[in-house]
Amino acid sequence: MKSLLLPLLFITVLISCKQNTAPEIEAPNATHIVNEAIKVAGGDTIASATLQFKFRDKMYKAVRDGGAFTLNRSFTDSIGEVRDVLSNSGFTRFVNNKEVTISDSIANLYSNAVNSVHYFSILPIGLNDGAVYKTYLDTVTLNDKSYHKIKVTFSEENGGEDFDDVFVYWFSAEDYKLDYLAYQYHVNGGGIRFREAFNERYIKGARIVDYNNYKPETGAIDIETIDDLFKAGKLQLLSKIELENVSVE
Repeated sequence: MKSLLLPLLFITVLISCKQNTAPEIEAPNATHIVNEAIKVAGGDTIASATLQFKFRDKMYKAVRDGGAFTLNRSFTDSIGEVRDVLSNSGFTRFVNNKEVTISDSIANLYSNAVNSVHYFSILPIGLNDGAVYKTYLDTVTLNDKSYHKIKVTFSEENGGEDFDDVFVYWFSAEDYKLDYLAYQYHVNGGGIRFREAFNERYIKGARIVDYNNYKPETGAIDIETIDDLFKAGKLQLLSKIELENVSVE
């Protein structure tokens, strides 16, 4: 009798283990979500278009043709008409249509400033660059909508001077639109920002948005949970990022 009880006990435990083990649910694919978001944003249009807009007191113009690009910033100040040009070949500054010589450190400063504005203007386009690492974090709810929450970091090689910056993006689970983003930067003392998209418009197939730009009330926070602070109303509106006179050709 004892010899029969042991096999029966083993089978009972085995069945119990199978019943109590929940099947593993595979996380959504971050690359697929970004690919869909780029389509929704008009990635094919932007890849071979000329995009122009005004941001604050400066004019910006981006000419893209596949992998080739020329990013311009122009404005007037005390030294005259200034035009900064960043392309695959590097950075050049012109003053009154004449090329001027500047130090490497200043060139890097101006180059980063030009690139930053153009980079944010077409997000999520650019998130499939070779230096980008994408990690699916969670599915969350913001303002009664479901979002895919994805973290982006960069490799040191080909990741630029700010390769150690960290971004988090919230893509709509319904239509893949990028509605929120946050980033942690390290230049000028560092900090964290959270952006909320508004004023969505499509211009010749390209999705253009403006942003409410928030900062946390304290610096000691985890960027991966900053959306909890946004939902709790614990972020301070710092500025509005508004693109004016936008054209796409």
